Amino acid sequence: MESIEIARLCAKYADEKKADDILLLDLRGLSPVTDFFVIVTANSNPQLRAVRDQIVEEMRDQHGVKPLISDGTYESQWLIVNFPNVLVHILSPEKREFYALEELWGDAPTLIWQEEKPEAPVAKKRATTKKVAAKKVATKKAVPAKKAAAKKAAPAKKAAPAKKAAKKKSV
Repeated sequence: MESIEIARLCAKYADEKKADDILLLDLRGLSPVTDFFVIVTANSNPQLRAVRDQIVEEMRDQHGVKPLISDGTYESQWLIVNFPNVLVHILSPEKREFYALEELWGDAPTLIWQEEKPEAPVAKKRATTKKVAAKKVATKKAVPAKKAAAKKAAPAKKAAPAKKAAKKKSV
């Protein structure tokens, strides 16, 4: 099995246990240690355990892939599961913010780990188009009103110089 497939499956299994902020980084050419990082957030110690167990069990049972090592303690709030060329980091929100692995490896491209659903983006595009069209209509109506107001203001300016000229003649 390719390491990219392992990484995507690990992300998928973490998602099944409701892990947050799942990120897949491509470290090929950047790290001599591994090809991919899967970084996920678990919001409690029981969720840390559940995410780790889900990934290890599903990879072993469904795909015959066992981790080389699993490290970390629940008290440390950072668990690592090491598959061939894939490191899975399961962190608490505090530890993830503190260690900022995605910033540390900021040069690494982020990969899409889940299948895209074409239906959702189409619906969003249609809704956006309708909003833009509504804004254009409102703008067109406002422009003639501004022009009309400007035309009314123009004759008042012409009348003012005529009054000044009349005052000058009378003096």
